Amino acid sequence: MEPKKPVQALKDPSWVEAIQDELLQFKLLKVWTLVDLPKDKWAIGTKWVFRNKKDEKGIVVKNKARLVARGNTQEEGIDYDESAFLYGKIEEEVYVCQPPGFEDLDFPDKVYKVEKALYGLHQAPIAWYETLPTYLIDNGFYRGQIDKTLFSKRHKDVILLVQVYVDDIIFGSTKKELSAKFEKLMHDKFQMSSMGELSFFLGLQVQQKSDGIFISQDKYVADILKKFNFSTVKTTSTLMEHNKAFVKDAKAEDVDVHLYRSMIGSLMYLTASRPDITFVVYACTRFQVTPKTSHLHAVKRIFIYLKGQPKLGLRYPIDSPFDLKAYSDSDYARFSLDKKSTTVGCQFLGKMLISWQCKKQTIVANSTTEVEYVDAANCCRQEDRMEKAATTASSLEVEHDNGNINRTQSMETLNEPLPQGTGSSSGPKCQVTILGV
Repeated sequence: MEPKKPVQALKDPSWVEAIQDELLQFKLLKVWTLVDLPKDKWAIGTKWVFRNKKDEKGIVVKNKARLVARGNTQEEGIDYDESAFLYGKIEEEVYVCQPPGFEDLDFPDKVYKVEKALYGLHQAPIAWYETLPTYLIDNGFYRGQIDKTLFSKRHKDVILLVQVYVDDIIFGSTKKELSAKFEKLMHDKFQMSSMGELSFFLGLQVQQKSDGIFISQDKYVADILKKFNFSTVKTTSTLMEHNKAFVKDAKAEDVDVHLYRSMIGSLMYLTASRPDITFVVYACTRFQVTPKTSHLHAVKRIFIYLKGQPKLGLRYPIDSPFDLKAYSDSDYARFSLDKKSTTVGCQFLGKMLISWQCKKQTIVANSTTEVEYVDAANCCRQEDRMEKAATTASSLEVEHDNGNINRTQSMETLNEPLPQGTGSSSGPKCQVTILGV
């Protein structure tokens, strides 16, 4: 159970330990200094945020106490220069109140002068994004030219990839020793600690096996089925009715727009691992302004389909080659409202599906030939972008070795199997472990 107030947390030894861990980290990293508040300054309030860290089964694996600054009391141009994560150095002069329930009894009227960014401060995101990339580059990492949040480090035929997601990091290596060194590198600077093998990240379930990795969202599927009362319905094997186009249906009855948008939003997140529902979900998103009963019926059918197919996901085999292939197709003026065509496409890295799209074209094509040219151009642009993004890894010939992937709570890590060069029959073995603040 997550406490709402510090007084509740202080009654539970596990939460007291979590609070002490947070304050100890501030001390080790020299986040702040206890000082008298200058006459022309004021202190920003602080509050405790308590969260349970859970695994894919919903079991609490760790209690996390986070001290957050009430950044909404800052004024732009006075306390910060621009809308600005954690532990990055800040230039502005900022003071915060002592943590509720943990005031210094000898100096109760003093405040903390902040040297490094706290969660909640407007300076925090910029400070974090300046500190982390600089630290990685200083330690021999190369920053991606297409994806600026992707970092890589190579030594001969071994590679380490680091993907930054807000204040989480996904990283993986083709050699276990390199991952261990990276874990120590981040622990020395940001006080990360191991949280065990990664199996759940941002709603994605990750199963690592000897023959590859399987990614799915069946827990998320169960959650949204329960949320919208589809847990006990009869299933269907198809996502939409045959030969029934989606139309505006102006004469039909209106439905609850908030319910419709909530259902669509839940389904859109599921498309991260379910390309099978992508087309029909994005077709339904076009009617979010004034949804009708026919549109709600189409959305409900998707949920009914998911009830019968909850465990589908993406498999990334370890024996996949490393050649990039792209496929695309389009219809002609199929969308009845504006006669625009829809383009769908997908990209494979060997046997691995790594990207897929469904998008309405921006122009009204005058012929099927024009539609196909627009489709081909979009497909080539996407493939070119992916080739550039993969340049740092595509030329590697990776030898067989045990790799590992680590996840941190200020950094979470998911390994993507890096197969051998084109035509190779096997790739590196990978294992995921977890780091946390």
